[in-house]
Amino acid sequence: MTLRAIIADDEPLARERVLSLLATQADIEVVAECSNGLETLKAIEEHRPDLLFLDVQMPRLNGFEVIEALPPDDVPVVIFTTAHDEHAIRAFEVNALDYLLKPFPESRFNLAVQRARDELASSRPNRAQVGALIHHLHNSSPGTARILVRSAERILFLKPDEIDHAEAAGNYVILHVGKERHIVRETTAAMESRLAPSGFMRISRSIIVNLARVREVQPLRPGQYSLLLKNGTRLDMTCSLSELQSRLGQV
Repeated sequence: MTLRAIIADDEPLARERVLSLLATQADIEVVAECSNGLETLKAIEEHRPDLLFLDVQMPRLNGFEVIEALPPDDVPVVIFTTAHDEHAIRAFEVNALDYLLKPFPESRFNLAVQRARDELASSRPNRAQVGALIHHLHNSSPGTARILVRSAERILFLKPDEIDHAEAAGNYVILHVGKERHIVRETTAAMESRLAPSGFMRISRSIIVNLARVREVQPLRPGQYSLLLKNGTRLDMTCSLSELQSRLGQV
C-alpha cells in the first residue's frame, strides 16, 4: 500500500532533507510540500494524506495550531520535526506519534517512518494520541494557556476567557463554560497555576473564578461573602474581601 505524505516546514533545506530521505521509501508518495501553517491546512484538506511531517515552528500557524484546526477524523499520522530542547521532547516520547529533533540522522528518520507505518497498519484511532501530544506541546510552550479537553468524540481547546469558573472534583477539575461543563483530569492547584495569569483567582479550597465574570460581592454573615457571576451563578468565597478587591483592581 502506498502512503500519501505531506512535508510542512518553513525552511526549504529542511523540506529537502525529508524529501531526500523519503526517496528511499518505496511505499511513500509525497503529495505536497508546504512552507506555513495555512498552506498545510489547505493541503491536508485537498490531499487527505496518511502521513504528515510537521514542523513545530512555522509562520501563520505553528504545528500544534495546524492540528488543533483539523477535525479529529481528518488528522493524519503526525511526525513532528522540531528544534525543541531534548528535555521538553522527552515528555511526549510515550505517545505512538513521533518527533524528529533537528538535525536528525537517517536511522532516526527511518525509525519514525516505521512507527508511522505500524500506526497506520494497526487501524487504531489515533485521536487520543494526538490529543496527548498536543497537550505536551502546549505545556512545553511558555505563554500558551489554552486548556485541552479530550473526549471520545472530539478534542476541544478552551481559551481562558471562555471559562466562567472551575471547581474541584476529586482528582478532576470541572470547567464551567456557559451552560456547558467540561471535565479535565488535573489538580486544582495545577489548574490555578495555569489560569492565574489570565485573570483567575482561587476564592476557596475548591473554586477558581474568572474575575472578569464577577458581577457583585454579596455579604453572607460577618466576615463571609459570596460572589454573583454575570451568568447568575453564586459562589461562596473563603478568601478575604481585601484580597479579592486587590485582585479585582488588577483585572
